[in-house]
Amino acid sequence: MSTSQQTDFRLGTEELEKFERDGFIGPIKIYEPEEMEERWNSIRRLLPDRSRAIYPDDALGAVTNISNYDRHLDVDLLSEHIMNQRIVDRVASILGPDVLCWRTEFFPKYPGDEGTDWHQAATFANASKKPQIMWPSKDGQPAFGGTITVWTAFTDSTLENGCLQLMPGTHRHMNYDESQPMAYDPNAINSREKEGVKRGFFGYDYRQLQKDPNWKPDESQAFPLVMKKGECVIFWSTLMHASLPHTGSGKDYRMGFAARYVPTQVHVYPGTETVAEYGGGIPLDNYGAVVVSGEDTYGINRIAKESRTGYAFTPRRF
Repeated sequence: MSTSQQTDFRLGTEELEKFERDGFIGPIKIYEPEEMEERWNSIRRLLPDRSRAIYPDDALGAVTNISNYDRHLDVDLLSEHIMNQRIVDRVASILGPDVLCWRTEFFPKYPGDEGTDWHQAATFANASKKPQIMWPSKDGQPAFGGTITVWTAFTDSTLENGCLQLMPGTHRHMNYDESQPMAYDPNAINSREKEGVKRGFFGYDYRQLQKDPNWKPDESQAFPLVMKKGECVIFWSTLMHASLPHTGSGKDYRMGFAARYVPTQVHVYPGTETVAEYGGGIPLDNYGAVVVSGEDTYGINRIAKESRTGYAFTPRRF
């Protein structure tokens, strides 16, 4: 069956075994390069219009990179993307039939930009200091969490413009304690080298979360993930991952778009009304997760419902 005729994109047994072993699978073609370029050009023209964006520009008095969160809730092409069957079928084959998309983010990288620190995320409390996702406990103990991240290359992602790096098989053990504080310093951006590579974490230093301060990531395990525009990689957020610095010049830039998925029984933003990180913050008054597969029978999360004028939001039930 050709790709154009294919209607079921669930991972097969061998692919699931590979994903279980390595913590990722990809690159996977979602769009033809020409289609991706056309879609991205259209999205780019829509992004400056924030009249329907759910987070105000002056959130908590600061305009920060978190203002690019969740634009799938006001840009239709991004809403289509997070529900693309080529993505959702594969994610559901990992997480089960009932799936939420709880966040999306843009990850641009321009000439001279630093690479991103090696990191893992289980609760996403690393910068906000509060868990942003919480899996159900098992036997009274907190479950080992994380999210499935689908990182799509909206432009070509190359060695020169700062492609992702992954460490296969590192997703089962956390080397970092997300409950520890990190100090935010915007002056640190593009100013530090680590093991000879210019790296940072959007104004933070992810090394501050290391459980063992003397431990260093074993970069011999890592490989760069070069992707063509329209391709994606699917990985556990607990997988050790980073990115290279942009060493190119001219107008070349890298644009990645990350969509994050969890089963519907995972509690999103538990006890949280505002996300504060990266020097600013966003109120969650208009936030809602999107059911992309199956149904939500738990009622623990605020859910976004599509309407002719965008999304409407249901209250959380506790």
